[in-house]
Amino acid sequence: MKQINHLYYAVLLLLMPFCMNAQSVKGTILDGNGQPMAYSNIVNKATAIGVTADANGKFEIKVKGFPVTLIAKYVGYQNKTIEVASESEDVIFQLDPNNSLDEVVVTGNRAKTRTVLSSAVPIDKLYAEDLKSSGQVTFDKMLAYKIPSFNSSTQAVSDATAHFDPADLRGLGPSRTLVLVNGKRKNQSALVYINDTPGKGEVGTDMKSIPFSAIERVEVLRDGASSQYGSDAIAGVVNIILKKQTNFTEVSLTSGVTSQGDGFNFGADLNSGFKIAQKGFVNFNLSYLDQNKTNRAGKPGRDGLFGVEANDPQWGDYLKNNPDLGMNIGQPDTKMGALVVNAEYPLSDNTTIYAFGDINIRKGTSFALNRTPYWASDPFNLLHDAGTTYTGYQPTFNTDIFDNLGSVGLRTSILGFSSDFSLTTGSNKVDYTVGSTWNPILGADSPTEFNVGGYTFSQFVGNADFSRTFDKVTFGFGTELRKETYEGRAGQEESYVGEGSISFPGLRPSNAFVESRNNVGVYSTLDYDVTDAFLIGGSLRYENYSDFGNNFSWKVNSRYKLNNDITVRASFSTGFRAPALHQIYLSNIQTIVTGDTVANEVTFNNQDPIIVGLGVPKLHAEKSQNISTGITFRAGSNFTASLDFYHIKVNDRVLFTGKIEKDDDDTTTNPIEEILDANNVKSMKFFINAVNTTTKGVDIVLNYKNLQIGDGKLGLSLASNIANIKINGQIATPAILKDNGYDIFDRKEQSRILSARPNTKVLLGANYDFKKATFILNNTYFGEVTWQHAKDPAKDQTFSGKVLTDFGVAYKITNTISANVMVNNLFNVYPDVIDTKGDVVTDLGGRFKYPWEVNQFGFNGTTFTAGLNFKF
Repeated sequence: MKQINHLYYAVLLLLMPFCMNAQSVKGTILDGNGQPMAYSNIVNKATAIGVTADANGKFEIKVKGFPVTLIAKYVGYQNKTIEVASESEDVIFQLDPNNSLDEVVVTGNRAKTRTVLSSAVPIDKLYAEDLKSSGQVTFDKMLAYKIPSFNSSTQAVSDATAHFDPADLRGLGPSRTLVLVNGKRKNQSALVYINDTPGKGEVGTDMKSIPFSAIERVEVLRDGASSQYGSDAIAGVVNIILKKQTNFTEVSLTSGVTSQGDGFNFGADLNSGFKIAQKGFVNFNLSYLDQNKTNRAGKPGRDGLFGVEANDPQWGDYLKNNPDLGMNIGQPDTKMGALVVNAEYPLSDNTTIYAFGDINIRKGTSFALNRTPYWASDPFNLLHDAGTTYTGYQPTFNTDIFDNLGSVGLRTSILGFSSDFSLTTGSNKVDYTVGSTWNPILGADSPTEFNVGGYTFSQFVGNADFSRTFDKVTFGFGTELRKETYEGRAGQEESYVGEGSISFPGLRPSNAFVESRNNVGVYSTLDYDVTDAFLIGGSLRYENYSDFGNNFSWKVNSRYKLNNDITVRASFSTGFRAPALHQIYLSNIQTIVTGDTVANEVTFNNQDPIIVGLGVPKLHAEKSQNISTGITFRAGSNFTASLDFYHIKVNDRVLFTGKIEKDDDDTTTNPIEEILDANNVKSMKFFINAVNTTTKGVDIVLNYKNLQIGDGKLGLSLASNIANIKINGQIATPAILKDNGYDIFDRKEQSRILSARPNTKVLLGANYDFKKATFILNNTYFGEVTWQHAKDPAKDQTFSGKVLTDFGVAYKITNTISANVMVNNLFNVYPDVIDTKGDVVTDLGGRFKYPWEVNQFGFNGTTFTAGLNFKF
């Protein structure tokens, strides 16, 4: 009997811990309007063990005893902490949106994380819901309507540029904005913007390659950061942070169309995830987008470019039936599919392995200039059926884009240093096909579709980063090894024989290449919190490139809290941008409009003996100096404001020259004319370090949230960027060209730097949350832009500033199903119409109604969008 009693007590002792663990806390997580927050998180602060709320925001979490501190979390909302005293309590958490200056950011702080308020440099932080509320379809356009210093707009009749849409910060061009994904360098695109668009001659990152549905948040550093991140960060850094959630599966469906019935789009996104052994996670995102073209061609009813009037006896009927001259001018047809994966797994308390990556496939169709029947003939009936009336043809420009990024890494602790080791690879490949055209030299045997070649840019990056805090000092250092490769592929032979396929001759074997370079960078950072209020810091970076040499960059910054609500900050930095391999090695032949004719133009690469013989130096790094000063202010928990001034000098900017053609003297032949005649082209271009610029500006950001209005809460925001850009000194024209009277960067080309983007942009937004509904009203002012004539200032045109209004409603049908509708450009605002002032090339004989060489916000007009969102 004694043995039985002993066994009884032993079993009782074993069961006691489980009985103790049987205690639990139940509760509900709500948003600021009292609506349940489906699939939010609740965590025990002491153990870091958590659970996920259900579709009604209700949770139950097991605890060992009381009191216990619980933390409620949801992406995009402020964490809420409550201490629970007993099991009998029914806990209610109410979370507020996390849009204050106290949000933690990781960008711009290689070692120690700071908040937006305590950072020594200006940083914007946007969550996925913020991006979605813009009503835009692609990530680059979402940023453009949320961050005043960020620019991106749709391009038209610009070959592959129409499928990438150049994007930049502070008007400094796509080349000078560095893009990161989870803090790792994203590869640039394979495309050089060589058409007459903003960003001409530059290389950017494919901002369309990562769908917004995979993004948890975006941090935008508006300050020079070359000493921290290396080349390209002259204007700032865009850091895309991928989602980590594993609580639910989310499916989003969106569709939209313009008020003119074109531009129909349909998108579907699926985001989900799962835990690995309750410690790690895998989040994955699938996206699909199908977007149809729009057409906003002019309808002149006459053709000023070719001097064909509406009453022309031969072509009057054609002009009557085709007042738009057969043109398609607008956004291109696009289809996109993408997969994004983000994963982490902790091997121990201080060691975590991680991996992330994306694959993006896009196919697009845009258009070249329509060949009217009086411009181009079809003698072999290749582009129309025999016996039918010939009405001309409009060549298409098709792109196949493949972009991918992959990174694996290990975060651990070594000798007290937080350490991060990673390998990242990425590439962007674009292949071109032109259709609905022919090659006249091939006659009746000519194809009507041609593979005209393509380009691939790839990079392989290794990073090792270390940081440690010693009392008030945080020290960091690291290294980056990078290999870049750029490849140009020739098109099929039929595309380049003779003068090549009409509209875009194929890349010739002489244009094909594979070029690589290596880069080694080392850096160090130091932050010293002199007091809780006073911070000073700095960073140093040394780079060595195998093709052009060394660079040394540095930065100093400081922040001082005058009190708990007011902070002043300042920074001074030097920076650099390495010339892209694209700019060094690109060569091709294009068909362009020059004067009142259409002819071929050749681009010689920077290494070509012809260019070297003209005295054009090899490309070298751009250098910059960036000064920034600012102040942040907070009033209570709801109002925040920041004001930041900046002054950026960029020396030796790499530019793509304007067209260089024959002079007006037919009695002599200069060295340039000899080159043109030898290559049977009308004009030529090349890349050169030749211009210095100064950009001055101010960023203003004001936010007021949670203003109680009736039974709802109102949030207000005002953000503005005001800038001025000027060219310093003379353009560095090589002596041979200067002596022969050539202007390699005329007034029109200069306007792409000075005034092709709005130098003023203002965003005024309001969100009103009322029970299950959210009302969104955004007003965006795009300032004026100016197109400059190449030679005659009297023919310049300034396109006035405009306000675009967006209105939308989101409604929570159930805790897991929501719907939204958005009207973008509610009042159907368009840019000013082009005034040719007697120059028919300005609008290409009336083909363009709206500006295309300078750009404010595109010209699609009103767009209606609706969406459904499901969580389960």
